Amino acid sequence: MTEPSPLPSPRKAELLEAAYAYALAHGLAGLSLRPLAAAIESSPRVLLYLFGSKEGLIQALLARARADELAMLDGLKRDQHGADFSAAVLEVWNWLSGPRHHDLLVFWLEGYSRSLVDPAGPWAGFARQTVTDWLDVLASYQPAPWRRTGEAQAQRTAALAILRGGLMDLLATGERDRVTAAVCSATGNL
Repeated sequence: MTEPSPLPSPRKAELLEAAYAYALAHGLAGLSLRPLAAAIESSPRVLLYLFGSKEGLIQALLARARADELAMLDGLKRDQHGADFSAAVLEVWNWLSGPRHHDLLVFWLEGYSRSLVDPAGPWAGFARQTVTDWLDVLASYQPAPWRRTGEAQAQRTAALAILRGGLMDLLATGERDRVTAAVCSATGNL
């Protein structure tokens, strides 16, 4: 196994973006370096040199997806600053259920699931970190003194469960209206 190159390079960044676009379209299941390299106009040897291993490449792809997730969460925090908790949760749902985010969310769900099935693999910790990220953004919608209470923690945990369950159902069925009605109904009880 070759060690990854120590300094970031423009070529590595370029290939990571191309590999990320490929992974969003094709997923991680059965990811093979030869078809990936051919699709992004590189070679398996170059990918191995730059990322150290296939696992290193997968870790870089998951980190790239997490960067997109964190940017989205940061934008939602800014957009919903001072918003009512339920309204903010529904705004998060509107973003999640938008058709243009479908590939990213399928990719995220695959990484999340794989981190549960193979906790020692390249996706190690991905699910746990994602839960922490989402709970942090949901906490930002709660009044500062109250967010440290057990009741506030339960509220944001319930909101996360509603959002994640709705997202999985939406991705499985494509039935946006039905799932959105359910999310709206459940969110009204928060």
